[in-house]
Amino acid sequence: MPIYAYKGLNARGKNVNGVIDCENPRVLRADLRKESVFLTEYAEQSKEGKAKDVILATGRKEKGSRDITFSFLNRISLTMVSEMTRQLSTLLRAGIPVVDSLTAIVEQTEDERLSKVMAQVRRSVNEGMALNDALRDHPEVFPNLYCNMVRAGESSGTLELVFQRLADFIESQVKLRSQVTTALMYPLIMVSFAMLIVSLLMTFVVPKLVEVIVEQGGDLPTITKVLIWVSEIFQSYILLMIAAGIGAFYVFKRWIKTSAGELRWDHIKLKSPLFGDLLQRIVMARFSRTLGTLMGAGVPLLVALDIAKNVVDNAVYSQVIEDARIAIRDGDSIAAPLKRSGWFPPMVTQMIAIGEKTGEVEAMLDNVAEAYENQVESKVRRLTTVLEPAMIVVLGIIVACIVFAVLLPMLNMNEALRSGAM
Repeated sequence: MPIYAYKGLNARGKNVNGVIDCENPRVLRADLRKESVFLTEYAEQSKEGKAKDVILATGRKEKGSRDITFSFLNRISLTMVSEMTRQLSTLLRAGIPVVDSLTAIVEQTEDERLSKVMAQVRRSVNEGMALNDALRDHPEVFPNLYCNMVRAGESSGTLELVFQRLADFIESQVKLRSQVTTALMYPLIMVSFAMLIVSLLMTFVVPKLVEVIVEQGGDLPTITKVLIWVSEIFQSYILLMIAAGIGAFYVFKRWIKTSAGELRWDHIKLKSPLFGDLLQRIVMARFSRTLGTLMGAGVPLLVALDIAKNVVDNAVYSQVIEDARIAIRDGDSIAAPLKRSGWFPPMVTQMIAIGEKTGEVEAMLDNVAEAYENQVESKVRRLTTVLEPAMIVVLGIIVACIVFAVLLPMLNMNEALRSGAM
């Protein structure tokens, strides 16, 4: 029988770990639940006692694993999951039993991959498994947040409400992700396009023009000399430059996969003058929406914070939230440790503090999330409005300099010929 080393959170939110014999991860999770332990990660041990790849409770391998997969080519979109979740909420609200609702979902879902997943979920539920456990068997579709909310809904008898909140949450995350992609990808595409144009000009077009200019003789303007020098560098070292660029990118990717590298890089991004403010607003929106959704569904605060720290997708804020979770476990309020960190704006901590006093933390978090999501949308709109013409102007200036460097010696030569003729 396999041996598993595990880490988790007990009913009081404290970290626990140990080793247990069980048939598979599903049994491991069930056994720990009987002991009121929430599983966060586990690893199957070899006969020599060494742990194999560490698996997070979401089912993903821990960072640092060298296994390479191409699951992104076969990934089920969040939009499809959101639509399925909302349909499930509607069916349950109409009083249709869970198994019958899952049957309807299997038959109605157009995406064949999602339909197969839901058929497997229905089969497991039919065999007596809890819905949240059946969903946990498919971590590539249903993350930890999703399963914990379903578990809370099953415990409280409010599954239809939980699925509705989940659908709203996923839709908000899809919208936020789309805004982030728009903000970050457009400048990247424009810069890449500019570099491609300049590289082609310097490698193939400018050298031929330079030959003509040099053959005509005479003193060359400084800008033309610079152009010739840059063109020669591109011609002589273009392959070396490409190789160096690929090598640097590989080293960089390896560096940010380390804990120290990831923390440092995320800190740099948050402090960057162009995107730092936007990224901080995105983190605030994700954190508030996630924590508010989880608490609203009845997930315990410490467990909700443990999930939220992974959703923010930033190592700096993940560490801050983990420190806050420990302080809260030891009796502190929610707002106080977040405020002491210096990374949460006063508006956020004040709203949370008010929610703690009035007993409406979830509502306050939802308000904060809505405010920051609106700010992100507005910020992205302004950023793209500014960047679009700016990038076009920069690209135009580069091309204009090249054209000017080529035409200037020709114009000087024509002027000299006219003067000689006179």
